[in-house]
Amino acid sequence: MLASLRAMNAPRIAIFDSGVGGLTVAHAVHAKLPGAHLRYLGDTARLPYGTKSAQTVTRYALQAAAALLSDGARVDALVVACNTASSCALPALKESYDFPVLGVIGPGARRAVAASATGHIGVIGTERTVQSGAYEQAIAALNADAVVHARATPLLVGLAEEGWCDGPVAEAALHAYLRPWLADPTVARIDTVVLGCTHYPALKAVIGRVFAEILGREVGLVDSADAIAEELALRLPDATMGEGRVELFATDALDRFARVGGLFFPVDRAHLALIDL
Repeated sequence: MLASLRAMNAPRIAIFDSGVGGLTVAHAVHAKLPGAHLRYLGDTARLPYGTKSAQTVTRYALQAAAALLSDGARVDALVVACNTASSCALPALKESYDFPVLGVIGPGARRAVAASATGHIGVIGTERTVQSGAYEQAIAALNADAVVHARATPLLVGLAEEGWCDGPVAEAALHAYLRPWLADPTVARIDTVVLGCTHYPALKAVIGRVFAEILGREVGLVDSADAIAEELALRLPDATMGEGRVELFATDALDRFARVGGLFFPVDRAHLALIDL
């Protein structure tokens, strides 16, 4: 009976992303807060968000959140596990709900500022995230002297969605994006790089390796998935123990979601359901 009551009262966290990339966040959250009930939605029918307008991304984000919360169950936190949606839709989402709505940009910015010794911080992300200037604003609010260098690397989303997380294709794409950028001596001063898309932790090894090859030294990589998990653990300490339930939803291609998503987070096909937005 006591275990049943604890399960009923377990913190509930809803998470959404444009695709499977947000499963890196789900994985980090589940590892840090194993007692929380997680409900995850990947909007695989409409990815990528990073090439869409801010208005479209906001509309998609509101629809995804509404679908996750449509059963009326109590929710203790909503995590926007998408840097693009965090940069565009967070104010609208916060206005829509009376419980905490967390984006990944703030936690990632805080960790980057704490980690950087030179104050030169790199950000790689989607076109929309980079164009929004969200990381520049968040980092400047923490350290006015920090210098942020941002680079759009949108092809990495597709590589992660295909499960091509290492190897010659990923290396070639990263060299094409990073070599011209890092040729600027000022940009080359970066010592910390924010993985400004929740798909990117899946390519963390090859990203770190290519930066080291080009710069001749290692850089620190900031994973927003770990940062948001730590923030949730502070907010929901009761979830750091126990065994919560995990529900997974996608808007299209469930078999592919299970196959590729399983590279980032264990996906039980029997507990994966299609949802229509």
